[in-house]
Amino acid sequence: MESVWATDPRRIVEATFRAGATASDQIPGPTGAEIAFAGRSNVGKSSLLNALCQRKNLVRTSSTPGCTRQISFFEVRTKDNAVVTLVDLPGYGYAKRSKQERRGWAGLIEDYLLERPTLKVVVALVDARRGVEPDDAQLFELLRQTPQSMRPPVTLVTVATKLDKLPSSQRQSAIGAIAKQVQGSVFGVSVEMPDTLLRLWVGLRRHASILSSSDVGEEPSAS
Repeated sequence: MESVWATDPRRIVEATFRAGATASDQIPGPTGAEIAFAGRSNVGKSSLLNALCQRKNLVRTSSTPGCTRQISFFEVRTKDNAVVTLVDLPGYGYAKRSKQERRGWAGLIEDYLLERPTLKVVVALVDARRGVEPDDAQLFELLRQTPQSMRPPVTLVTVATKLDKLPSSQRQSAIGAIAKQVQGSVFGVSVEMPDTLLRLWVGLRRHASILSSSDVGEEPSAS
């Protein structure tokens, strides 16, 4: 991974845990652009965030799906001195949690997604091997709702994770199938494939209007 990121001025060089919230009133005050990561439990959110930040344990991972119970905020700085907050949302769709817990998480996530004034991009993670599942479709539908605060529209970026788990001959067709489901472009990503991480990060910076001289004139490929 270092070979891809080592000389790129857009890469993340510092990442710090800022806050965790298990209720809406615990969410820290908005200070700058935020990029939120959402997806089903065990889809690879924590692993992707760690890989983007080039840290092994910034975001805790667990072998037990549905372990994360809070919204986590991480402030990151890039080599070209851009500052942005990455937000790890609780994983959804894990049936072994109680209905009350799942309702509580849903309310927390909904409040954040519809009310946060500094939210610029929502990254929706989908397992490349499974495609869009009903819980994912509910997230997409939520994001089509009118925000409850006066803010510019949020950009939805769909990411197909765990691309390396598929044979190379099946990757493009899997991404294409997901693109049809979401009716938009899809970034195919694997933490084991650093070039896919760089394309994603460049794309996220563009959508969040976090640009450097290296970004000008370059259009990342979402595949």
